[in-house]
Amino acid sequence: MATEHDKPDTTSNPLDAEVDPRRHEPNESSHVEVEVEELAVIDRIYSKLDRRIIPAFWALYFLCSAVRSNVGLAQTMNADAHHDLASVVHLTPHQISTGLALFYVCYVIFDVPSNLVMTKLSPHVWMSRIVISVGVIGACLTAMKAAWSFYLLRLLLGIVIAGMWPGMTYYLSLFYPPSRMGKRIGQYFTAAQVSAAVVGLVSAGFQKMDGMHGYAGFQWMFLVYGVVTIAVGITLLWWLPPRPHAPSYNNNQEEETNETKKKKFYIRFLPRSAPALTGRDAEIHFRDLRRVYTRVAWTWRDVAAVLLDWRLWPLVIMYFGVVGVGIGTQSYGSVIIMATNPGLSDIDVSLLFAPIWIMDLIAILLITPLSDRFHHHRALFFIIPVCLQILGLLLTTYAGTASNPWPRYGGLLIVGFGLGPTVPITMTWTTEIFQARHGEVGVAAASALVSGLGNLGSILTTYALYAGWESDYLAPGRAKYRKSNLVMVGILGGSIIAAGVMWVLLRVVDGKGGRIRGESEEGIVDGAAKREREERGLDGLFRLRR
Repeated sequence: MATEHDKPDTTSNPLDAEVDPRRHEPNESSHVEVEVEELAVIDRIYSKLDRRIIPAFWALYFLCSAVRSNVGLAQTMNADAHHDLASVVHLTPHQISTGLALFYVCYVIFDVPSNLVMTKLSPHVWMSRIVISVGVIGACLTAMKAAWSFYLLRLLLGIVIAGMWPGMTYYLSLFYPPSRMGKRIGQYFTAAQVSAAVVGLVSAGFQKMDGMHGYAGFQWMFLVYGVVTIAVGITLLWWLPPRPHAPSYNNNQEEETNETKKKKFYIRFLPRSAPALTGRDAEIHFRDLRRVYTRVAWTWRDVAAVLLDWRLWPLVIMYFGVVGVGIGTQSYGSVIIMATNPGLSDIDVSLLFAPIWIMDLIAILLITPLSDRFHHHRALFFIIPVCLQILGLLLTTYAGTASNPWPRYGGLLIVGFGLGPTVPITMTWTTEIFQARHGEVGVAAASALVSGLGNLGSILTTYALYAGWESDYLAPGRAKYRKSNLVMVGILGGSIIAAGVMWVLLRVVDGKGGRIRGESEEGIVDGAAKREREERGLDGLFRLRR
């Protein structure tokens, strides 16, 4: 019998066996009733999926984020002994900013192809491939000796990691309806914040290893994170569940011909990952997911339809601003802290870098669940944190005095808090909008385009600002990095405008916020949808308090 590894997903997914492949709306037969006693079972099933998927995603995102961003900390590690990144690899500030930006150039170019490939192959194998590749390149960063090797490895890192973040969103959409995704994306997105905090704290320990066996402290950091990431990536081949299928799928598969088997013999060497759900749990999950799920098969016409959908571009602008500020803060946060208080030691800077991301983590845990509950008002939950980022950047730029720089550091903490929920909310809103209108390929293509094109903001902040803007990093005293901070305020203003325009147009063009695929005008499709509807909004909030 053929297995998932023997047979790549190039045909319609069995989850859509009863859906007309010529249209994205579900048939009336998909509006099934769920018995009252099954409602609690559905919640238990999604909790079971959470235990299988979310910790694995958290671990892979933690490590990939560490490998991607630890170059920022390497700029200040052991600087007093001239064992920082610039001194060891003989880089100028402009060369460092160029290397940081080259990563995002490849990320932008390869994001969409990676996600589209993922729809045709086993998604969990593709995710594992990404993690293993990131670990290999991360470990190779240890061997950098000159600017050309720094540029080359950053380019390769951008190529192999492309599609990771939108791929995680796409993978999650295979198991969860959009109304359940915001909280989950927020849960594993906290890994980036914890990673930034932990990398900052642990870098103090790596600085103590400086000189051991001829390696600088930051080189030990690159090597350890790279090796651990490779190990985790290999483990994910067994742990992440394969694409969900209809419960009867395995019983209805046809035998492959010998010729087909010979062509796919290499797939047999890949580990077999157990399905996430079996038996009655799989049946109930299948029935609930059918409310929003559409076919896997797609053509380039479907991709073109996503590109031509006006809803894509406000989301790209939203993402451009917040991810640009996030990556700018992650890459140059330690540099900004040192500029606000030149009297700090290298270890002090590393320790002060961590609380920025702890604030980020707190905001994610507080706000993303609320954005799911009030899902028709996601724009509001995006705009308010962006306003906090603007406030924090202004404080970092103008607050405090030469003798008391701590209010400027407080501004960075506010920036961290504001950053937290904005990226998860943007990606969740993307899934909610495009799965309803374009099906699975809509999620894959739109999330990749929003992430890829939005990361042009990362290129701006890593290449053109801070270390890339000579007059800014050479400015005296409190004027240092002022212009870079104000540019970030400007792009955040663009994100606010885009979110507001999107909110208004969805109500004008699509009605009241646009309904999730399969919802009736009352927002009810089946028992599970009724439960979700009841648990959203103020009514659900009051119900929880009773």
